[in-house]
Amino acid sequence: MILISEDKNSIIKIDKGELISYKKNGEELIHQKKNPGWKNSDTEMFPIIGPTNANNFIVSTPKGNYNQDQHGLLRELEYTLFHQDDTSFVFQKKYAAYTAVENSKYPDKSTVRLISWPYSFSFQKKIELENNGLKISFKINTEKGMPFMLGYHPAFMLNGNLDEVIESKNQQITIPTIIEGGSKAFSILNTNEVKLIKKEGYNLAIKTKGFNNFMLWTEVSNMLCIEPITAYPYVGKEMLSEKLFNKSNGLDQFEVSITPYS
Repeated sequence: MILISEDKNSIIKIDKGELISYKKNGEELIHQKKNPGWKNSDTEMFPIIGPTNANNFIVSTPKGNYNQDQHGLLRELEYTLFHQDDTSFVFQKKYAAYTAVENSKYPDKSTVRLISWPYSFSFQKKIELENNGLKISFKINTEKGMPFMLGYHPAFMLNGNLDEVIESKNQQITIPTIIEGGSKAFSILNTNEVKLIKKEGYNLAIKTKGFNNFMLWTEVSNMLCIEPITAYPYVGKEMLSEKLFNKSNGLDQFEVSITPYS
């Protein structure tokens, strides 16, 4: 699937709901799957963020304990096309409470074959291309009071020279610093905007609504994941604390805008 901006300067490609390319005046901004670093270009983390292996893959809810693997079961579900027009695509995943889902991490990276959640939900992802940028928004319909965490997990292309910088409020974070952070990722809390500053090519401004936190992760010089999150999960406790979870309003909406600029 392809969208071209009205001014013809931007183009995005989508594969089964995954953003696999975003080019601005011919410059690729999204990590390519064939490159080192990560097998994906973007994904979503829901209804939890972070690993669960320290607690035997169990997450506690008001309806009991249920098996979840790293970053939740949403990624195990397939998107269907819900709507499209000249500027956007809307994709949807639906889940019925208590349904057992095959865990793709089993058996190589997990001891749990089936994962489940005691709440039904529908999850919509809208990808909208404008002349000046890209907007990704999420709409979650579920039972009021359901505990959840949400993260958007896009990966951006770097030049490989380790000279890019992330700017947020009064701090600057280098790529080597992020790499040193390892699998727990580098957290930027209580902010809705970060910027990826490059020596060459387009810089990126990433603004959010509803998240208010970010994680930065990479293990390579050519890619960086800049992840808006509702809560940072690596807090040194075995259990995912209840404080990390939002409580659903029945309908919850979130937004991420990605704006290239020189």
